[in-house]
Amino acid sequence: MYGFCPMTMTTEPKPSLSYPEHDKLGPLGIKASVIDDPAALRDALIRAFEAAAHGARDAVGAVDNGAEAAVHESRKSLRRARAILGLIGTALPKSERRALTTALQEARRALSTVRDHAVAPETLTLLALDDEDRAVAKRVLENAAAAMPATAEIKQLLAESAARAAAQAEALQAALPHDVDWDTVVGGLRSTYGAARRGSRAANRSKAWFHTWRRRSKELVYQLELLATHAGPRVAAIHSTLSDVTDTLGPAVDLIMVRDFVATYDQGIAPEAIARLRASIKRQLGERMSLACSGAREAFRKKPKKLQKRVTKSVRRDLAPPDDGHDGDDGATGAAGAAGDGKERKDALPQ
Repeated sequence: MYGFCPMTMTTEPKPSLSYPEHDKLGPLGIKASVIDDPAALRDALIRAFEAAAHGARDAVGAVDNGAEAAVHESRKSLRRARAILGLIGTALPKSERRALTTALQEARRALSTVRDHAVAPETLTLLALDDEDRAVAKRVLENAAAAMPATAEIKQLLAESAARAAAQAEALQAALPHDVDWDTVVGGLRSTYGAARRGSRAANRSKAWFHTWRRRSKELVYQLELLATHAGPRVAAIHSTLSDVTDTLGPAVDLIMVRDFVATYDQGIAPEAIARLRASIKRQLGERMSLACSGAREAFRKKPKKLQKRVTKSVRRDLAPPDDGHDGDDGATGAAGAAGDGKERKDALPQ
C-alpha cells in the first residue's frame, strides 16, 4: 500500500532506551520522550485524540458567543482527531479504522452548511468585483441569510458532532493495541503526506484534487505539530514549513465553496447575472490555485519515503543528548537538523 511502512522483524529485541538499562535516568542532557516507549506513545496518542474530542464539546458551549467561531473550532477539532487517527490507522482492525474514519467525516459534514454561511460573506467581500457583480453578490448573501440555521439548531448540530467524537474516543481506546511503536506512527505520517502530495501534483487538473490536497495537508500539519511536542525544534521546523504552505491553500478552497454557494442562493436573480458573477469568481479562483500550486511545489517535492526518513532523523537528533560544544543549539540549528544537515546520533531512538 502506498505510504505503508512495514515493521522490520529481527531475531533480537529492539532496545526501548537510548542509554543503558541500569541507568534509568539516562545520560545527563538527554530528553525523555514518549516516542521511546510504545506504551507511553500509545497513551499520548489516545490523550491527544480525547483532547480533540473535548475541543468539539467545548465548541457547543461557545456557540452563544458566536456561532461562526464555534463551528470553526468544532470542525478544527474534528480534523485534528482525523489526523491522529491517520497516525495509528494501521494498528487498528480494518473495520474499526473504517468506522472511526466514517464517523469523523460525518461529524464534520454535518457542520458544512453552517461553515459555508459563515465564510461566504467575508470571502465575497474581499473579492475584486465591479459594481454590477458586487450588487449581485449582495443579493445572494441576502438570500442565504434567510436560510441560515437558527442558533438553537446550530447548537444541536454541534452537540451531535461532539457526541460522535466522544464515542469515537471510547472506541479508539478499546480497539487500539496496548503498544504503538514509532514505525506505525511514522508510517501513518508517510501515508498522509503521500495523499497530500498526490493531491498537490494533480491540483491543477481539478478542484476536487485541490480540495483533497488541502484536507490531507491540514492533517499532515496537525500530525507534525503533535510529534513536535514530543520531539523538538527539528521536527517543529518541518511542521512550520508545511504549515506555511497549507495556509496559502485556504483562500482558494474558500472560493471553490463560494462559487457553488452563489449558485445555491440565486433565487430571484437573473441567470445571466449569476453566470457573470460565477465567471468572475472562477477567474480569480484559477489565479489563486495557480499561485498556491507554484508556491507549494517545492514543499511537496520529496517522495513519501524521503519525508519519512527526514522526520525520523529529525526526531532522533531532537531526542539525542547535545554534542560536546553544542549545548546551546537553538531553533536555527534545529531547522538545519530538519533538513538532514550535520552529524546524527545513531544510538538515539527511534531507529
